[in-house]
Amino acid sequence: MDHSRRVWIGLLVGLLGLAGPSAADETCQSPYIPKLTGQEDFIYIWTVGIEGLGDGSDKVVTVGVNPERSDFGKVVSSVSVGGRHEAHHGGLSDDRRHFWVGGLDDSRIYIMDLATDPARPRLVRTIEDFTEKSGGVVGPHGFYALPGRMLISALSNAADGGGRTAMVEYNNDGEYIRTIWMPEGAPYGYDARIKAELNRMLTSSFTGRNNYMRKLSELLGDAEAMKNFGNTMVVWDYHARKPLQILEVPGAPLEIRWALRPEHEYAFTSTALTSKLWGIFRKDDGTFEAVELADIGDPSKVPLPVDISLSADDRFLFVNSFLDGMVRVFDVVNPRAPKVVYERKIGPQVNMVSQSWDGKRLYFTSSLLANWDGTGGDDAQFLKAYTWDGKTLEPLFELDFRSEKLGRPHMMRFGQIDFYRGRVSEGGAGG
Repeated sequence: MDHSRRVWIGLLVGLLGLAGPSAADETCQSPYIPKLTGQEDFIYIWTVGIEGLGDGSDKVVTVGVNPERSDFGKVVSSVSVGGRHEAHHGGLSDDRRHFWVGGLDDSRIYIMDLATDPARPRLVRTIEDFTEKSGGVVGPHGFYALPGRMLISALSNAADGGGRTAMVEYNNDGEYIRTIWMPEGAPYGYDARIKAELNRMLTSSFTGRNNYMRKLSELLGDAEAMKNFGNTMVVWDYHARKPLQILEVPGAPLEIRWALRPEHEYAFTSTALTSKLWGIFRKDDGTFEAVELADIGDPSKVPLPVDISLSADDRFLFVNSFLDGMVRVFDVVNPRAPKVVYERKIGPQVNMVSQSWDGKRLYFTSSLLANWDGTGGDDAQFLKAYTWDGKTLEPLFELDFRSEKLGRPHMMRFGQIDFYRGRVSEGGAGG
């Protein structure tokens, strides 16, 4: 690394330090989102409705998570969107005022106002023409904040329901800007993550609507359908939105986590079908290589790795596997030689994991897809909170979403009352 580059990184680290410590699920957020400080007050959970349970609709559920508040461990509010749309992922806008969430089935997008009353989000806009405006994109999946915009990575297309797909950009008011189709040699999509210091974006790959809306047991038994999963990741010039490299990563690479320290020029992903941990490393010439790093559990049993979360100091990588309900903690101080240092069974199934910036709190939800949940026989639906001391997870509280008549909890984002005080202003997403 030359002297000028070292000086630049040093200045950037100093500037980042001025923001102070942040809390909640910050380690996987866009670099363009302002950080929270102090204890998180709420989790906002995008939840899949279950027919005959409560109102049966998809909804955003707000749960109190601050031990100093009377609503700790309790449901504070919920806002339904009407009907079931395969609620899946969502993301915060770059000013944290709004929570964008989408449905994988009918491609509707809902924008929730968090700023007016952080304890009680409200639906302020519904986008019903995503597929039409985007030129045939289906299955809005990831919602990743850019300055004044939302980058939406999708899973499928309207022409054949297969895996060819695109990324779609909207402005913060919910107006369509443009569609960026995945390159011909890597047509599948899933996650999109940016390393701002390098002007590089990584995207990963899953499968199309024809597959993700099927029962998992049926899908696993269909040899032809199982061929229709992504096996690539793409390295992009972020500012130009142009693909630079296609990397071979067999087995459906899902969530991407860039190292958080500016000088660490690598990222991690896990492959759902082959149960492998992979690293994406920058080489001396500026290009990237994909390296298989480790097994996640026993690949022969297809534990189905799903969400991953990297600690803010780039030391611990938490890896969930859906079918065995396990979280495995890898020490990744040496990113090319990760080692498992802790394992815990969270439940009969587990999907999402979110941690605080200080690494002291972790939260887990259970749902993956409505037709995939309960594949192992026990369709438990829960939010579970734990403390982490660097060695073990200890339970804080648990919420049974079936008993609460809420549905299947999936994507989590965090909020804090003090953050919004004095920040509420007019405009944005119709709010």
